[in-house]
Parts: sequence; C-alpha cells; structure tokens
Amino acid sequence: VEFLYCDLASMKSIRQFVRQFRAKNCPLHVLVNNAGVMLVPERKTEDGFEEHFGLNYLGHFLLTNLLLDTLKQSGTHSHNARIITVSSATHYVGKLHLNDLQSRCSYSPHGAYAQSKLALVLFTYRLQHLLTANGSHVTANVVDPGVVNTELYKHVFWVVKVVKWMTAWLFFKTPEEGASTTIYAAVSPELEGAGGCYLYNEERTKSADVAYDEELQRRLWTESCKMVGISDEASGLP
Repeated sequence: VEFLYCDLASMKSIRQFVRQFRAKNCPLHVLVNNAGVMLVPERKTEDGFEEHFGLNYLGHFLLTNLLLDTLKQSGTHSHNARIITVSSATHYVGKLHLNDLQSRCSYSPHGAYAQSKLALVLFTYRLQHLLTANGSHVTANVVDPGVVNTELYKHVFWVVKVVKWMTAWLFFKTPEEGASTTIYAAVSPELEGAGGCYLYNEERTKSADVAYDEELQRRLWTESCKMVGISDEASGLP
C-alpha cells in the first residue's frame, strides 16, 4: 500500500496529487470518490468555495476529470476501469441552485449538504453519458452507503449526538457494512460494463427524479468546468 496526500478541499493539492500519481506511470482501474463533510457551519475552502459544495463535489469533479486519461488507458473491453462516487439518500431532498451554488443568498447546512450530494448524482450520470459517447472502457456509478456510524456526524446538534450514541448499535451500519456497496461497485462481475447506476445495499435502485434531468446534468457540468478552471476538452471528453 502506498499513500499519496490529497486534500479534496484544495484545487492546488488535487493537481499536485495527480502530477505525483501520473509520475508513477501506474494504471488506474478503480477510483472511489468518498471524501466529505456534513452539516459544517458556513465557511469556505481555500479556493473560496462553500465547503460542502467545494469539498464534497467540486474536489471530486476535478480529481476525476484530471485522472480520466489514465482511467481510459487502463480500462479494456473485458475489464472496464470503474469510477465509484459516494452520495447519500439526502440527495432525494436536495435542490440544485444553479444561480447560487455557493449558497451565498441563504445558507443552510442541511440544504448545502443535500445539494452537494445531488450534484454528485447528476455528475455521475453526465459523466457516464460522455464516457459512452466517447467509446471509453470506463464506467461511472454512484453509491448510497446508508446511515453509517462514523465521525461524519460530529457537527449535528447535541441532542442528535446523544440519540445516535444510544441507538447506533441498532439503526446505524458499521463502517465495514457501510463500505460494502462501494466495494460491490468496485469489483463485482455483475457490474462489468454497467454504468450510470444508483446503488444501495448492493442493488440498483432509482435516484431522485431530478437527477435524470439531462439538461440540468449538462448545465452543472459546464458550470463546474468553469469553477475549477478546466474545459471539457481537458478531460478528453466531447
């Protein structure tokens, strides 16, 4: 196991990480986008992005695009490279505010978190569309891990923390259980060549209706490229 440092809240760190990884000339068969924060107070990343949107979504958007060439070179017809992005059931109540993605007009920790998770689903579907159109041997799927007992809940209200402490053993998944669907998406033969899926409990299921809006997917992709400073051509996609 080798460790390379990458801060998903920093565009500079992401670019530096990609340069270091590429210098190793290693193939890349699986990319799991799993970093995240939840319900943090209003604050910005070093690039000036609202933290939920900047870290949960834009960081993964940039990282994935910068690694796409390597992924496409690593995938084959019989063994596609795979991109797995971890979202959340919270995306079902999320609303994408294209005119205020940074939540500057009205900040709500819950709203900002849900928006970032919806953006990840829209991103995955658009990415799979582009990969298919490009004939690439790479698939992109999105995973809902369920309610998992991790430190992600450290910013919730203290009453919720008490309830979580008392009931986690009954209602929450362990980290190992929470990782099972991501692992399934990464290695299962059943998903060979299958992309654009929303997976929960190792099964394909339906995401929020709005996530299938292709015009919204396209507009978010275009705006995201502008925000992180890349063009669609930079990713090698049409």
